[in-house]
Amino acid sequence: MNIIKTVDGSKATLAIEGWLDTQTAPELGVALGQLGKDVSELEFDFSKLEYVSSAGLRQIMSAHKRMAGNLVITGVSDEIQEVFDLTGMSKRLKIQ
Repeated sequence: MNIIKTVDGSKATLAIEGWLDTQTAPELGVALGQLGKDVSELEFDFSKLEYVSSAGLRQIMSAHKRMAGNLVITGVSDEIQEVFDLTGMSKRLKIQ
């Protein structure tokens, strides 16, 4: 997995490439922990995300909670959207 982080004022974008699974989810947790307290909006760019496991979903929901709902997910493939739909996460997350 590769994480490309961009911060512009109070908005951060994390572009995730590859697999977000049990092995790589802790890396996302570290990246989220490194976001400054002045970051109040977060965008996940999943246009190059190939796979997400329950460990990855846990990190996504943790970020959603931390951002108090100011989280948007873009570039979601049909396969990842299906995971969000099956888990009910698509009802709670802003997916564009």
